[in-house]
Amino acid sequence: MSESSPADNPVHSQAVRAQLRLREMILAGELPAGSRIAELNLVDKLGVSRTPIRTALMKLEQEGLLEALSNGGYAVRTFTERDVSDAIELRGTLEGLAARLAAERGCAPVVLSEARACLDQIDQLLASDSLNDEAFSAYVAHNERFHALLAEMTGSAVVQRELERVIGLPFASPSGFVISQANSPQARDMLVIAQDQHRQVLAAVEQREGTRAEAIMREHSRMAQRNLSEAMRSPDLHQMPSVRLIRRKA
Repeated sequence: MSESSPADNPVHSQAVRAQLRLREMILAGELPAGSRIAELNLVDKLGVSRTPIRTALMKLEQEGLLEALSNGGYAVRTFTERDVSDAIELRGTLEGLAARLAAERGCAPVVLSEARACLDQIDQLLASDSLNDEAFSAYVAHNERFHALLAEMTGSAVVQRELERVIGLPFASPSGFVISQANSPQARDMLVIAQDQHRQVLAAVEQREGTRAEAIMREHSRMAQRNLSEAMRSPDLHQMPSVRLIRRKA
């Protein structure tokens, strides 16, 4: 007799769908920063019962998008620039460790091959003089795939798990601020620089240069820090509702 997986449970599936939809609503600004979450309103809006809604809310609190209120319930969190900056710094540190371990330990040829293919696809996107919204979306997908493969190269379940945890923090993903730069004149140039760093770190891993690989990925995260700073000070801030969750520095 085979055991059913959690995904086969209808309540679990509803909770996952509710979690994804609520995350979208928060990052799209439909649920503003600081606003209290009313369970009954979500039941009507999402068309699911309170049980999966409560599960979804707990998961989003664990992700850091919601905070539990002392008198019960949840509210949409706000973040300081330092919060986000620290999360990006932590990702850079862990990805640097991942790159060093991959270089020092060696990694499976099939994973290296997948990483090269991923970067080849990014090269094709960047071959155009300018990128439209569809191209930027494709870049985000390939970029996130490359970073996931870098974690896989370590062969360490511990490092992979901790990287997944950090990347799950709001705005800390490898593409967290890429879209905010989509309409800027420097957008493609910044992606070209990031892609060159991708190529360099992969070469360092293949050549078993651990210290160099780590340094490149630490520097790679500095670009995300720059993107954060520019996004926070952009006159087009209103076009990125999710950034409204971040309080500017005083």
